[in-house]
Amino acid sequence: MTLSIRALTITAALLWGGAVLVGGLANLIWPTYGVAFLQLVASVYPGYHATRSLGSVVVGTLYALLDGAVCGWLVGWLYNRFARG
Repeated sequence: MTLSIRALTITAALLWGGAVLVGGLANLIWPTYGVAFLQLVASVYPGYHATRSLGSVVVGTLYALLDGAVCGWLVGWLYNRFARG
């Protein structure tokens, strides 16, 4: 059985991007919500800062979409390579 690399790529990108988006938007509404999570994300993505601004939420979400897509593709590709034999 093989995985659809395209489907896994899109799914991982949407899940991780959505998590960062929801966390960032919730932090805009409730200032103490998800601070540690957003600081963790900021420590991984260069150029993203865990500040309470809409621009920061957009930048973090774009980074997370790209990161999720790359990780989803890599997991799908590796799984298919090992599942062959």
